[in-house]
Amino acid sequence: MAKAIGIDVGGTNLRVGVFDDHQLLQETRFQADFSQICHTCAPQEAWEKIISTTAEGIRNVLVQFPEVQHIGIGFPGFIDPKTQTVAQSPNFPGLKNVNLAQDLAHVLQKKVIVENDALAAAYGEYCLADKPATGLIYLGLGTGLGGGFIHSGTPFAGHHGVAMEVGHIIVEPNGRLCGCGNHGCVEQYASASGVMMSYQLLTNQRLNAHEIAQLADGGDASALVAYQQAGDSLAQMLASVVKVLDVPTIVIGGGMAHAWHLMRASFESRLEADLIPVLRGKLLVKPSKTGDIAGMLGASLLARHW
Repeated sequence: MAKAIGIDVGGTNLRVGVFDDHQLLQETRFQADFSQICHTCAPQEAWEKIISTTAEGIRNVLVQFPEVQHIGIGFPGFIDPKTQTVAQSPNFPGLKNVNLAQDLAHVLQKKVIVENDALAAAYGEYCLADKPATGLIYLGLGTGLGGGFIHSGTPFAGHHGVAMEVGHIIVEPNGRLCGCGNHGCVEQYASASGVMMSYQLLTNQRLNAHEIAQLADGGDASALVAYQQAGDSLAQMLASVVKVLDVPTIVIGGGMAHAWHLMRASFESRLEADLIPVLRGKLLVKPSKTGDIAGMLGASLLARHW
């Protein structure tokens, strides 16, 4: 199978992987603080910087792998499945109705496809797992919180490209303001930024999620509460989702999955309480074991099949 590039766009970095089928040949990381750019620059300027930074990262990799013809990108936002347009990206404010695939293809003179980052990661997890016949749900805990659903081997994006935008399920009515415009979305409690906010409200200190996890591991009470709140909110959301989709396998991935042990107890307690009885004890919830390459892999595989 021909080599392909898979890209995982995060709030603070850009990860570019070269794959031969399922095998990662090379991964390169670039500093790309797109979230900060979108918060400080006018929308058009921010978009131009995103395009130029992403194109430069891809070009650097293509120097070593010029034979690559397939480029797939997992991008955080609502991606129209028909036009590849990024309708909105709550964590990248100001970006609306922009076409990353088209603009990058024009710059690189290669075909580019774009998929929601969590859906790309879900497909990568599915392809690396035992491929359960009924599929799986993927929850990506990073700067935000994304979800992906693989149904009988097929990524399900929905008619408007917003299927499994679980980060924007409201768990706290009139709660924290979310980038999507609503209040109380689970993303504001069960993501890295949510944990940071919870800890700051408890201590008036602003630390990143990794630093808070280290404090929690050392027994810091406020840090433990911040992660327990994340687990509780995540379970509250998931209990509603599985009542609709009835999928038995759930994978927890993303950069914050390393702190799953800090969320697990509160997550399991709330999930048990909120599930309908017929589903209790029948869900397999597990952290990702892919080494955090699922998003890149899924994007590369989708690019080949587009």
